[in-house]
Amino acid sequence: MSRIAKAPVDLPKGVTATVSPESVTIKGAKGTLSVPLTRGVSVVQTDSKLEIKYTDPGLSRTQAGSIRAHLANMVAGVTKGYERKLELVGVGFRAQVTGKSLNLTLASRIRSPPDSGRHHHGDAEPDGIVIKGIDRQKVVRSPPKSGTSAPRAYKGKGVKYAGEKIPSKRGKRNDYYEEAAAHAPRYQDAGAHSSAGA
Repeated sequence: MSRIAKAPVDLPKGVTATVSPESVTIKGAKGTLSVPLTRGVSVVQTDSKLEIKYTDPGLSRTQAGSIRAHLANMVAGVTKGYERKLELVGVGFRAQVTGKSLNLTLASRIRSPPDSGRHHHGDAEPDGIVIKGIDRQKVVRSPPKSGTSAPRAYKGKGVKYAGEKIPSKRGKRNDYYEEAAAHAPRYQDAGAHSSAGA
């Protein structure tokens, strides 16, 4: 049996689970989340614990571990929630909240309209954005991070996670000029030798 699927998922006080052959729904103080069940995988609720079962030792075994991880993330989401901060690095990069919409000015202007089905929202700060929500996948895979302004290795501009280190690269033009300068003739030394020979 999958090592991850072996461990049951504990349901803390105030969290309820609704189990059906097709899906599992977790409800808590912060909201409600559900995950579909694949063929060959089932969930059994015993008191305040959820146990994952599977019949096929092949594909169902790996999917059972994934479903167990999803259930644990859902329980944490409806009780504590998730938060991820994104930093905007670049001249003119800014974020602004207008009503329920998040407006970003990056390489191009991006408007993130409100959508109640996403289970997350963004708050603008002076140096970035704070993404909050109950769905871990949607908080981590937020549109500003997965969009067109990924951090660039040459100038470091873009949208990055708080604390994320972007490895910097030297520009090709800098390498070209340094190599050219190293092989350039030294006119001062050449003049000195010519005068000494005269």
